[in-house]
Amino acid sequence: MLDQNINKMLGLNVNQHTEKKNGLTYLSWAWAWDQALRADPKAEFRVRTFSGPNNETMPYMDVNGTAIVWVDVILFGKVQECFLPVMDHRNRPIQTPDAFQINTALMRCLTKCLSLFGLGLYIYAGEDLPSDGSAEIEEATQKPAKVEDKAEPADAFDDAPRVPNTTLEDLTLFADGMLEYVALNKTEKGLISFWKKNQTTIDKLKEKKPDLYAIVLTKFQEAKAAIKAQQQE
Repeated sequence: MLDQNINKMLGLNVNQHTEKKNGLTYLSWAWAWDQALRADPKAEFRVRTFSGPNNETMPYMDVNGTAIVWVDVILFGKVQECFLPVMDHRNRPIQTPDAFQINTALMRCLTKCLSLFGLGLYIYAGEDLPSDGSAEIEEATQKPAKVEDKAEPADAFDDAPRVPNTTLEDLTLFADGMLEYVALNKTEKGLISFWKKNQTTIDKLKEKKPDLYAIVLTKFQEAKAAIKAQQQE
């Protein structure tokens, strides 16, 4: 059974607070956070920071010249985490993003993280109207990520939300995320766990974009072999 607070968030119609750009729908972060505070005055969100090349503190992680941002949201006493690449208007990772682009990505990451609590979740499912609490959404929300359960920060992607749609664009973004994870992961356990938890979408990637699937598979195999080699040294 859905938590009463989550069920209420799922039922909110956010359509009047969205904006469409290049065929994609974006929810106003200010309105979304306003709704979060109204639902839970103790709500918090935190931007994760990382060390830069000169040990400076940065609100993003560098991934081969591109960037990925992380946000943690505490709502109703539960913690959800979300990550998002800094992307351009075509949803492609930006090389050497500027401060404005990073800030935009952080706010989009915040609204995406709030969707894990039900607010505007149907946007990411490609629907036009809010759900009444279907089994699919219940499955996506009844097991929020718990930061304290993670053995080490390197496995932070383990409970990453799965891509809800399987259009070619969605699958390409999913593959990009998989490749970014390979670059960040440091344990064989993390690789295996992430692969298993995303098996359904991986199967769709293999079916619809076999060339891209082959690249992802090769990178995972190479990373796994490299980790084993380090353990044997």
